Amino acid sequence: MTPEIPFRRNVVEPVACIKGGWEIIKNQYWLFVGMTLVGVIIGGAVPIVLMGPMMCGLNLAFFKTRRGEPIEFGTLFKGFDYFGQSVIAAVLHTIPVIVIVIPAYILFYVFMFVGIAASSQGGGEPNPAALFGVMAGFGLFWLVVVAIIIIISIGFIFVYPLIVDRKLSAIDAIKLSFRAALSNFWRLLGMVLLTSLMTTVGVLACYVGAFLVMPIGYAAIAKAYEQVFGLDEGVGFSNMPPPPPVFN
Repeated sequence: MTPEIPFRRNVVEPVACIKGGWEIIKNQYWLFVGMTLVGVIIGGAVPIVLMGPMMCGLNLAFFKTRRGEPIEFGTLFKGFDYFGQSVIAAVLHTIPVIVIVIPAYILFYVFMFVGIAASSQGGGEPNPAALFGVMAGFGLFWLVVVAIIIIISIGFIFVYPLIVDRKLSAIDAIKLSFRAALSNFWRLLGMVLLTSLMTTVGVLACYVGAFLVMPIGYAAIAKAYEQVFGLDEGVGFSNMPPPPPVFN
């Protein structure tokens, strides 16, 4: 049976996470840029199979750096040591998103055709109010879909760090990640929005800037993990019994 791993509630500081992420990578910035770029390209080739190991490799590099241990480019591929559990996590993350998104697109066309039909009832002049009502209803529906996807994504945010740092199975990591992430939901959402804004600004800089800030975004998640679960030079919240008392 997996020992209970404690976590802190409402402790994530979005700006501090981004600053902390930069502190993690700044001394080996270009190495992390290269690792992140290669990891995203390889992971994006077959996301369900390869993205998990790549994310595990990146988190392993962040944690080793945080502990003062040496890393190299090959550390990225150490994520394949967690291949089985990371693939299970990726599949369980992808399935609900697909189940939500595909019907949403089908309903998009349904709403569109219904809106066209409603706007031209009676064979007379088009009725803009009817079309607007139908499209507003679809817009509301799409907002709900986006909100659900955001909740799922936030819930999975600590899964790969937990697989790497605490050696949890995918199922245990998902359960614990959801509990901890939802206990810090609004703060994590703020962090994600800030890193997304940074990426958007990078995209506006001829896309090159997006690759330069990506490592900071991923490192910010590692820093948020540290704030929630603890990562004190590799010790964090120890599951070991306290040391015996020392008598002078």
